[in-house]
Formats: sequence, structure tokens, C-alpha cells
Amino acid sequence: MTDIAVFNEICTVAFNVIYFSVILTTIFVVILDNRNPVKTMAWILVLFFLPVIGLIFYFFFGRSTRKERLISRRGYTRLSKRPMAEYQQQAAIRELSDQSRLMSFFNRVNGALAFGGNDITVYTDGYAMLKGLLREISHAQKHIHIQFYIFEDDPVGRLLRDALIDKAREGVKIRVLYDDVGCWKVDHAFFEQMLFEGIEVQSFLKVRFPRFTSKVNYRNHRKLAIIDGKVGFVGGMNIAERYIRGFDWGIWRDTHVRISGKAVYGLQTSFLTDWYLVDRTLFTSAEFFPKIEPQGDVVAQIVTSDPVGDWRDIMQGLTMAICSARRYFYIQTPYLLPTETINQALQTAALAGVDVRIMMPKRADAWLIHKGSLSYLEELMKAGVKIYLYKKGFLHSKLMICDDELSTIGSTNMDFRSFEHNFEANAFFYHRETALALKEIFLTDQRDCMLLSKNLWDKRSWKSKVTESVVRLLSPLL
Repeated sequence: MTDIAVFNEICTVAFNVIYFSVILTTIFVVILDNRNPVKTMAWILVLFFLPVIGLIFYFFFGRSTRKERLISRRGYTRLSKRPMAEYQQQAAIRELSDQSRLMSFFNRVNGALAFGGNDITVYTDGYAMLKGLLREISHAQKHIHIQFYIFEDDPVGRLLRDALIDKAREGVKIRVLYDDVGCWKVDHAFFEQMLFEGIEVQSFLKVRFPRFTSKVNYRNHRKLAIIDGKVGFVGGMNIAERYIRGFDWGIWRDTHVRISGKAVYGLQTSFLTDWYLVDRTLFTSAEFFPKIEPQGDVVAQIVTSDPVGDWRDIMQGLTMAICSARRYFYIQTPYLLPTETINQALQTAALAGVDVRIMMPKRADAWLIHKGSLSYLEELMKAGVKIYLYKKGFLHSKLMICDDELSTIGSTNMDFRSFEHNFEANAFFYHRETALALKEIFLTDQRDCMLLSKNLWDKRSWKSKVTESVVRLLSPLL
């Protein structure tokens, strides 16, 4: 054997030793992290069977301890207390909080106050929502706060941008917050035009290599707009043309809500807290929390969730709501990758005789996530959960209704990412008429669905079954 061959063999052995040491060390770190066992096993499988790809993915997406360096719970709580104090001075509904366990839970864990006297308008298509948002922007007198996960540099994005520029020229103070990952493909010139006109624009947790790994996994998925502190918007719609035109194979079906009344204080607090996180400027002036007279009779509570701290506020609240359902619980979600807690709650409710219905798209915008979603259907149907596949287009709505009493609209999907990694916001309504109206929307959409039967589902190809099962192993990571 030549010296070169010996040298190459030594290098190969050394590389293998170092490489596998890194893999084994990483697996050891994953185990010590004390994650959900399902997620731990998912990472171990990825690292073991796809060592190169798995190591890269873990480096970018898996290290949960990094989030504490970005957003400590102590710091996040401290920065939220001051704007929170402004709207806590307003008269909240305390007597109902004692009667509703869910309302009380969100109050205690999330600091979310419930307010009566609200009026709401529900939008089920992007055109109506954009029209309503532009109308409120045109009426703004003092300030406009806009926050969306996605702004596209397309006709819809430019229309909103130009409307904001017009108001800035009138002297209205405008702040825009977008997610850096959600807007990766958008040329910075799109936002620069707003900056040149005096609009304050910030990206949430800007992602730049080599600090890429610190921030890419924790994204701000909220979709909010607050005008003069009196009118707000929250829901599942972003600012992009596809939310209006849909795809060539179908419509884009989504849900958003306009709120006028004191519940807007919660939306304002969420925005100002996120703004401080990226800009380090905290606004607590009373002008952001003006006195509001009753606008209607809807009781609403704005609940946010984030990846910081011990509790997963929205996921735990939804678990409580599902387990408390007596007659029915209806869900619309584009993605169904439930945590074990939510999955068990849905099955338990169905087994107890509750009419549990889940509506999701028959065809989705993300093949991998959709395949993972399909893997959960068999066990849910076995427990008695009814699965409806929306055929008219892509269902992106995040809507839930329970027992003609409770309903919620927001940005939270029924998946691991929304529950554990994203910054989300939902409006919860404790109002019979609102629940009935949203129930009617669900039942109307149901006419454009196929009810999936277990017999039909069992007849799908083995290729589909294997693909779904393999993708499911990765579902906690998607």
C-alpha cells in the first residue's frame, strides 16, 4: 500500500469518526433537551437515517434553546406589561370571566382581558376584506398599525402600500411590521418606498447568515391591522393577490374579521409588544388606547401565543374548549398536524358523542404538509370525527365554533408550528349570534365538500399510505 493510499485511508477513518461523533452528540443533545417524546423521536430518526440533511435541518430549525437568547420570557413579559397596563385600566368584563373557564384561563395565563360592547364583521373572501381594510385606512385620523406575515409585491400589495403612503402624506402616523421569512422573496425596494414617505417599517426577527439559525424557526404569523386604536382586523388573510384571485384550479377560501370596540385594545397591545421586540421603542401613550363607547353586544377576547416560556396558550385553551364541548365542535384548518394533546382531545370528544367535524382542503398549497395531514385522518375517523374535504379550491380558513356559544377566528393552524413555534393571534367570541353566524358559514362551505368515509379512505393506494406514514414521522418538524 502506497503512502498516499495510507494517508487517504487515515483521512477517511478520521472523517467518519468525527462525523459520527457529531451525529451521536447531536442526538444526545436532542434527548437531553426533554422535548415532547414524539418530536424527540422525529429528530433522532432524521439524524439517523438522513445524517447529512438531518444535521443541516437541526442546525437551522431544531435548537430550541436558541430562542431564549432571542426572546427571554422575563424580557417579553416586562416589555408587554406597560402597554398591557394601559388597556387594563379600561373596564373589562370580570363577572363573565368567573363564569367561563376558558375566558378565565386566557386571562390568567395570557393576560388577555375580555371586553363586551364590540361589533364584528366577518369576511370570507380576500376582496371583501381588502375593501373593508382600505375603507378604514381612508378614515384614519391619527395612526395606522399594520402587521402581516406576508406582503407580496403584486397589485394587491402595491394597492395597500399606495393607500398607506397617501395617508402618511396627510400626516397620519403609520407603522408596518412584516415577517422577514414570510417576505423573503419581496424586493426591499417595495418597503423602501414606504420608508421614503415617512412610514416606519420593520421586519420581525430579521434573518441573515450566520445568525440565520437563531431566528428562522420562530416566525410572526399574525395578521393584524389597527386603525386609530378603535377598529381592528385579525384572521388568516395576508396581503397578496392569490388571496383574492385564488389559483387556476380553484378559489382561495379564507376568514378574517373586523372588530370595532374595546377588544381592539388587545390587538393594539399585541402589535405594540411585537414592535418593541424589533425596534426597542415602546409606545404607551393613551392615544393608542382611546376611550371607546359600546359598538355592539359581542363579547370578545384577543389571545396571543408565542414560542417563549412554559405554556402554549392557544393550544391549551383549544384543548380545554374541545374537552368542554357538549354538542358539537367544528374546525376549519388548512393544515392538520395536531399535537398529541389536541389529537387525543378530538378523539375523546368524538368518542363521548360530540359532533366533531374537521374541514380541510382536498388539495393544498404545500404537498409535504398535506401528506402529513392526511396521515391523521384514519384514527380520527375511527373515533367518530367527521372529515370534510373542501373541493372548491384551497381552504386557508382558521375557524372554530362550539355549541352555539364559543367561536374563534385567527391565524392559528391546527399544527405543531402554530402551536409551538409561531407568534399567533386569535379573537375568541363568547356570543351566541356570532357562533350561529359562523356556524352557518361552516355549513355553507360544507356543501362544497366531500364527506370522507372510512371505507373510501381505506381503498387509497399503498403508495399513498406509505408516503403519508413516512411524512407523519416528520410532522412535528414541519
